[in-house]
Amino acid sequence: MVVYAGQGDPRRTMALLWRTHDQSDQGQERTAPGPKSELTVDVVVRTAIDIADAQGLQALSMRAVGERLGRTAMSLYTYVASKNELVELMYDHAYASIATEASPADLAAQAGAEPGDWRAATTAWATRLWRTYLDHPWLLAVSHARPVLGPNEYALFESLAAVLRGAGLSAKETSAAHGSLYYLVRGVASTAAEARGSAQATGVPEDDWWYERSAELERVSPDFGERFPTLTAMATEGAFNNDNESEPYLEQEAWETLQFGLTALLEGIAARLPSKA
Repeated sequence: MVVYAGQGDPRRTMALLWRTHDQSDQGQERTAPGPKSELTVDVVVRTAIDIADAQGLQALSMRAVGERLGRTAMSLYTYVASKNELVELMYDHAYASIATEASPADLAAQAGAEPGDWRAATTAWATRLWRTYLDHPWLLAVSHARPVLGPNEYALFESLAAVLRGAGLSAKETSAAHGSLYYLVRGVASTAAEARGSAQATGVPEDDWWYERSAELERVSPDFGERFPTLTAMATEGAFNNDNESEPYLEQEAWETLQFGLTALLEGIAARLPSKA
């Protein structure tokens, strides 16, 4: 399931994203004291995020949000014009937690490093993005081909760009480095998020799936070791062992892949920096 942003009225959606004229209170109901609380766009967005976090975007609908808030679906259209618009607002809002305290000095401090340590700051940025995707896996279903163009999405870009520019990269290099780091985290997080949801989606625990398939692989390919000698040697040397039984194998592998890829990218970026850096 891929969701493309920018399908609604651009003027209205951008006004809501950037809170022009205090759009967070647009359509706020003024009611007498009672069991129903007053609604705002932000309340609708946060409620929708709760649903998507727990059940995925496939469970999200205006009706589902309305039911959780004790309202009808039609009453929500005062605040958000459509489900597509709602997803765009959710997407940008989910990045708010990493858009704050994301200056180069803040990021370095989060890694326990000095303010000018661009490697530590970049690692902290990537780690925070990784955790955000695992907390909100539905974010990965929203295509980056057409960005939402919200303030938090821009703040995410700005924070890393400031780190890389401060390290000495040119404008073009900064843009390319940001893309490389962003897509590394997003791609690896996608596998980790799918590993988390696989058991619920299929009804088969991950360990059971691997054991069943491995047993069949030995049966259908008794000469596996001869056909794939490098992979067999890697397995013998523990390349595919799960060292943390408390986490799904693929999630652990994804985290290790992210660490390796991040280290390799940082080394490549360092090689491009001016010698004085």
